[in-house]
Amino acid sequence: MFLPFCAPPSAASRREYQRHKLEMMKSWRDALETRLAALNAAISTVEQQLSQDAE
Repeated sequence: MFLPFCAPPSAASRREYQRHKLEMMKSWRDALETRLAALNAAISTVEQQLSQDAE
């Protein structure tokens, strides 16, 4: 965070902040994709069990 009385951020520090932000968002996405894959597998398993019970 930059205080109003500090010098404005340089282009290099802004780029570094943006890179850090991008890596953080990619990490969140990867974690969500992992959780989504697990959820899809659980849903598929329950659907298979339901179809077997119906037969």
